[in-house]
Amino acid sequence: MVEDEAFHSTRAAYDSVASTYADLFHDSLPGLPLDRAILDAFGELARAAGDGRVADLGCGPGHVTAYLAKAGIDAFGVDASPAMIELARRAHPELRFEVGSMTEPDIADGTLGGALSRWSVIHIPPPELPEVLAEFHRILAPGGHLLIGFSATDGPSPATQEFDHAVAPAHRWWPDHMAALLRAAGLNEVARMVREPEPTDLRQFREIHLLARRA
Repeated sequence: MVEDEAFHSTRAAYDSVASTYADLFHDSLPGLPLDRAILDAFGELARAAGDGRVADLGCGPGHVTAYLAKAGIDAFGVDASPAMIELARRAHPELRFEVGSMTEPDIADGTLGGALSRWSVIHIPPPELPEVLAEFHRILAPGGHLLIGFSATDGPSPATQEFDHAVAPAHRWWPDHMAALLRAAGLNEVARMVREPEPTDLRQFREIHLLARRA
């Protein structure tokens, strides 16, 4: 996939807010026990497939990559934003972080035990998402797992909906539609976690984690 205008504008937008974003989210996981639970399950499954490595695709400032590494996972981070990668390397110098794209990850075919895409595919224009999911399938070993996180639409129609994201254009997805796209890419859903919004959340969207396995 050729990097398009949307990719470059999203990268520039995250470069411009990288420090603020890192300050907001670097210590967010301790307050999210359900997120930690599914990350732990994902890490355990990923360790058993391929070479056991996990790519955190759209890793931002690296806090989730670091969480997986502390759990004993051989995790590395990839992000399109050079500013985010610089912050991740500074905060976690013992880990590997690379500037790269989900659309064309520089990862060998069929090698990874796991791929994580946590609130990063929301910035992929919907017509391009199947190509991104095909890349996730390509880099996973047989039996490898993908954990994908996104915000849900309010109902099945429309299946996707643009929303007012603070940084860059973004989309919500109906969970069953996302699961169908995963199946079409050869990634079969094995678990789903739905987290309802807290009253204090700025956006009252359900948050979805889909765990899928490469057949």
